Amino acid sequence: MILRTCVSPEGRFVYGVHRPSFTAENFRKMDLVADLGLFSDSTPHRNTANFPSGPVHEPAADEIFEIPNAFPFRGTTYIGKTWADTKVGKPEAIFLPATPSLSFFDEQSDEASATHAIRNLARPLQLALAVSSTDARDLCCLAHLACTFCMNKSTDSLLGLTYEKQANCKSKAVIADKALFEAVANNRHLPDDYKQAMVLRPGAQGESEIVGECRHENTHVFEYLRRNSYIPWGHYAANMANDSVRYDIKELTLQDMAGMRHLYYQRTYSRLASLFGISVNEKDSTSTENGLETLRKNILLSLKNSGPMDFDRTLWGWNYGFDYTPNGYRLHASHQQIHQQYAMIPAMVPIAKENGSFPSYACGDLIADFVKAFRQETGKNFFRCYQQAIMENQRMDDDVARDRRLVVFEDDQVMVFVPKAQTSQWELQLMPKKPVGNIIEANSTMRRSLDRAVFTAVSVLGYMGARLITTIEYSKAITDEEKDQRLLIAFMPKLPKSPGAFSEAQLRWINGHYPEDFAHACRNHIPNVEKRFSS
Repeated sequence: MILRTCVSPEGRFVYGVHRPSFTAENFRKMDLVADLGLFSDSTPHRNTANFPSGPVHEPAADEIFEIPNAFPFRGTTYIGKTWADTKVGKPEAIFLPATPSLSFFDEQSDEASATHAIRNLARPLQLALAVSSTDARDLCCLAHLACTFCMNKSTDSLLGLTYEKQANCKSKAVIADKALFEAVANNRHLPDDYKQAMVLRPGAQGESEIVGECRHENTHVFEYLRRNSYIPWGHYAANMANDSVRYDIKELTLQDMAGMRHLYYQRTYSRLASLFGISVNEKDSTSTENGLETLRKNILLSLKNSGPMDFDRTLWGWNYGFDYTPNGYRLHASHQQIHQQYAMIPAMVPIAKENGSFPSYACGDLIADFVKAFRQETGKNFFRCYQQAIMENQRMDDDVARDRRLVVFEDDQVMVFVPKAQTSQWELQLMPKKPVGNIIEANSTMRRSLDRAVFTAVSVLGYMGARLITTIEYSKAITDEEKDQRLLIAFMPKLPKSPGAFSEAQLRWINGHYPEDFAHACRNHIPNVEKRFSS
């Protein structure tokens, strides 16, 4: 098969293994032998191994598995057998340790000394303390260095930030150090009254209008409009409201997730309805699941007779987690408050300085192109082959006595699974078991399953120690009648030793465990997640 994919038309995974043996000619002219240090018995340790005489022969280097991604545009994964073998049968070895407790105040003689010392730290050390301290006193001190607060003098409580008027008549918070401000505000150990003043209270992050809301007994979500967005034509953000503070995946509830996702469904359906001239009372008819379902069915009826649409694809994603390096490199999203972003993508974009247009980019189109090419070359439905390969998976180390499953969580509608070729070392994927390509094709039962599966996937990763997770949705164009393409959501944690550099820039993903062992490690946390389904 010409297509570079690990999924065969027979519904099984195909991958290769390198068993390197080679000879390297030696062109060195000088030996720079020197002592490196001493062994415990005081004998010297020399670097003689670095200066061999003659050619270097490697009869059997470590085996490396090469697994083309299921989707060719996502590159190829390489698994070192020696690394992966050390994790076999040890799911507890696949985890990230919890952040250790750290307090600067505890190391000082009194509060005045601690405050003075923090104020006089070099800025890189202040930034490091802002992201790593677990002591609210440290963080409050840093917050006062980063910005100016208004205080209630009689109660010594926070009223908010100090603002200044700008030339364009807009207001702006007085912030002395933007990076330090963000680092402190995103630390979950900062007291809630500081979080409210700095980032949570509506308006603290700017004048973005709140145009939607989902409120239930134990959850409250706001929908913000981002007019001047990096996503053309703007996007929406579903943020946990300031009276439902969530700074950690383990604080998130299934009801929170359903609320954020409801706003995504509501906004998308109502925008499509307006394109078709369908009357919608957003405040009433779309506030319930039944109302959404009625509107969705009306949209499907209108789609049958529609021509080209101005906006024909959806975008949904989520950056969870925040971090800064001491020298100011931001490692993830702009704000750790749990939120999701979504938009609709225009069908075409005008060509600058000349007539004509071309299709606007949507990542789901890459999957659409591939599944069509797969069917043309093989005569098979790709996602059926993919699902079969997942369900009938065999271990990469051929150990038939050990667990071969890739599925982490499933119900009768969806499955969360470990892809055979992970792009992030801890990547999970979610897809429907049925031919559902986007949320317009997802009925209320499917939407509930999607919500629960998204909640489960990020919760499992959180229990394993993931602190930075990027989640994206690959969806089918709304007007595409193709039945082969299914909705796919990828969950991609960032790990401390996988920064995304030389290899990753080439779409070469390096991994140190077998996908079957990662799936086993994930399933061990499912009981903890299921306890939270009813919370």
